[in-house]
Amino acid sequence: MVASAAAAAAVIAGSAITAPMASGYWRRPPLSYQLAGDPAGSTFEGIGVDERSGLFYVSEVTGGEIHRGVINKPTTQEWLGGEGIDGRWTARGITVDKLGRIYIAGGPNSTVHPGAPDLWVYSSNGALLAALNTGVANVMINDVTVGADGAAYFTDSNTPRVFRVSNSKYGWTVTLWKDASAEIEALPGFNLNGIVATPDGKALLTVQSNAGRLWRFDLRTRRVTGVAVRGAELASGDGLVLKGHELTAVRNFTRVLTTLKLNRSWTSATLVKELNTPKDRVLTTAKIAGGRLLAVDSKFEERPALPPYEVLVLPVP
Repeated sequence: MVASAAAAAAVIAGSAITAPMASGYWRRPPLSYQLAGDPAGSTFEGIGVDERSGLFYVSEVTGGEIHRGVINKPTTQEWLGGEGIDGRWTARGITVDKLGRIYIAGGPNSTVHPGAPDLWVYSSNGALLAALNTGVANVMINDVTVGADGAAYFTDSNTPRVFRVSNSKYGWTVTLWKDASAEIEALPGFNLNGIVATPDGKALLTVQSNAGRLWRFDLRTRRVTGVAVRGAELASGDGLVLKGHELTAVRNFTRVLTTLKLNRSWTSATLVKELNTPKDRVLTTAKIAGGRLLAVDSKFEERPALPPYEVLVLPVP
């Protein structure tokens, strides 16, 4: 189904953060970043990085706020409000395309609030470009990546589906790009989760969290095949980070970063290394910025989840 987008040109509170100059903005970067969450409790999940501007964005699960920071500054600000603003009560995966546009996955937003959007697209100055409902019931729009075709691809963790968002002269649209129910068995819990696009423009790679499986979606044929992984499992795989042919899975409650080396056709992978993450953190997603790995501390293990709220800086595996 194709859904139409609502658009607005308002400047959102917090957008006064200015991007650093490209020259030297990595000088003495912080060892962690403080997120401006709710003093009474907040949890977080997604992170998107715009390396050209030195800005990064973090999504808040509780409320749907979007926080923005500058890579060389240790604190962030709330950039987009939540609690129903633009129909957003929660937010999950987030990424940035080459034009600086920000794509946000809404998790169960429309499932909890029928008729509300499932995902959003914003310009770098905070203007709403699209707020789209997939038209499909019982979705959990979890993560997002941008393909070589310029379109954004979103995973559904309830059913093995991938949705495609693109812009044309007719406006922003969302379509059910692939329903992989025939190829991937849906299991209880989170199914398709983190997703990345291969740099050769040929495929999407996504992890099935509950099964610990890695899947390849061919961008031309939409054929779905399992990636043969040797020497590792990917249970609790959440965010994915792809650098060349090395793929790192952030395994949230397992508290491990698992790095694999994929072959040229992205059909098989071998374990390179595993790195334990702090036992008192549940990291969900990560992005590489300036040669460092920025990982979101979700606070999912805490009841209530209280400050400090942080993005951790880790060595790139």
